[in-house]
Amino acid sequence: MRTRDLLTQTPQDIVVIEELDYLTDQIRNQASQIGAQEVRFLVDTYYQMQERRKAGSNQERALGKANEPIALVDYFVGLDSYSEQKIKQMLQAYAEGKPEACWAMSIRGIGPIIAAGLSAHIDISMAPTVGHVWRFAGLDPTLTWDKGEKRPWNAKLKTLCWKIGESFVKVSNRDDDIYGKIYAARKLLEGERNEAGQFADQARGKLEKHKIRKDTDAYKAYSKDRLPPAHIHSRAKRYAVKLFLAHYHHVAYEVAYGEAPPKPYILTQPDHVHYIAPPNWPM
Repeated sequence: MRTRDLLTQTPQDIVVIEELDYLTDQIRNQASQIGAQEVRFLVDTYYQMQERRKAGSNQERALGKANEPIALVDYFVGLDSYSEQKIKQMLQAYAEGKPEACWAMSIRGIGPIIAAGLSAHIDISMAPTVGHVWRFAGLDPTLTWDKGEKRPWNAKLKTLCWKIGESFVKVSNRDDDIYGKIYAARKLLEGERNEAGQFADQARGKLEKHKIRKDTDAYKAYSKDRLPPAHIHSRAKRYAVKLFLAHYHHVAYEVAYGEAPPKPYILTQPDHVHYIAPPNWPM
C-alpha cells in the first residue's frame, strides 16, 4: 500500500485531517461570512499546493526510475493532495453562496477555485463598467507600467485570467464549451488578419522596443512584419477572456443592482452595435 494511503495511521495526521474536516464543515455552514481577503489567500494557497504536489509527483517518478526510496516524498505528496481537496471544498462552499460565482461555474472550464477567486477579487461597487475590470486585471493594452511606478493592475487577478484563458483552450473541443470555441474562431480571424499584414506596425514595434534573438521563430515573424503564432494565440485567448469578464461583470452588476449595466461606450457607436448576451443567464 502506498504511503499516502496510510496518512490516517499516525496520531499527527489524524489531528491535521480532523482539523481540516472541521474547518471545511464550518465554512460550508458559514460560507457567506468568509471575507474576500481570506478567499484570495485560499486561492493562492491552493495553486501553490497544486504546483508543489506536481513537483513532488515528478520527483516520485524520478526516484522510482532510479530505484530510490520514495516513501517520504510520497507521504508529503499525499498530504498536499488531501489539503488541496479540502481547500477546494471550502472555496466551493463560498462560491455557491455567490450568484455571480454560480453563474461562472455554469461555464465549461470554470471551476470553484476560479469562480471564488473572481468573486473575491472583483468588487462590483468599484467597477461600474467592464472596462474597470479589464484594467484591474491587466487586460487594458493602453495601460503602461514604467520602472519605479506602482503596478496599475492586480497581478494575482491577471494570473487568474491567464488560467481562465488556458482552461478555455483545453475545453475548446467539448460540445458544451462556449468560450473555447470563441477563442478558436478568434484565432483563425487573427491569423487571417496577420497574414494580410494588418499587424505590421505592431510587429515592427516589437523589434524596435525589445531585444529579440535572431535565431528565434519570433524574430523571423517580426522581421517579416508578421506576429508569431504564440502572439496570435495570446491575442485570441485574451479576446475570449475579456468577453467572459464582460459577461461576468454583467451578471454581477445585475445581482448587485437589479438591472443590466450601462452599455460599453463602443456599443453606443453606430458601427459597433453587436451585443453578445451572457450565456446561461438568467439561471
